[in-house]
Amino acid sequence: MTSSAINNEKSSLVLLKAYQFGDNAAFSELYSMYVQTMLNYGRCITSDVELIKDCIQDVFVKMLDRRNSLKITSVSSYLIVSLRNRLLDEFRKASYNNVTELDRATNMHMSDDVEKAYLDAENERLGHAKIVYLLNALTPRQREAFQLYYLDERKYDEICDIMNMNYHSVRNLVHRGMIKLRTAAV
Repeated sequence: MTSSAINNEKSSLVLLKAYQFGDNAAFSELYSMYVQTMLNYGRCITSDVELIKDCIQDVFVKMLDRRNSLKITSVSSYLIVSLRNRLLDEFRKASYNNVTELDRATNMHMSDDVEKAYLDAENERLGHAKIVYLLNALTPRQREAFQLYYLDERKYDEICDIMNMNYHSVRNLVHRGMIKLRTAAV
């Protein structure tokens, strides 16, 4: 993790303690700190943004219900693992095989607005098409590992916990994914 990520983790633990001692504003601040990261991570698993938002809300409601019994050492890992588990529970409830749903996962892209943005949008479209092409070369598990390692700047040990895999499997997943991307980019 970068020094800013370490500082964020420390400040989030301070906010969590403040919340546990009755400071509701600290809870709101925790939500604001992590909601976008959780949304981005959820998009790595499914393209159903409304489901992701519902699951994020469920995770935070669960934290509200367990104010005094929370024993968290890493807020960011707790939230990401909780979101992942909540999404997988929803897939199971909907009679989906979680591996099948992960295979169908696609990242969504929001387009820009009018005028000057037309040229920017065209360049972005070409770049986006290249990214989608490259990401489609990866398996869903590789995409998830890439999201956690490169975008969320997590260490392999944390990724192992989140993805429920051993250390060497995660390293192989990222390594093989990088090889696929290099091959597909040529």
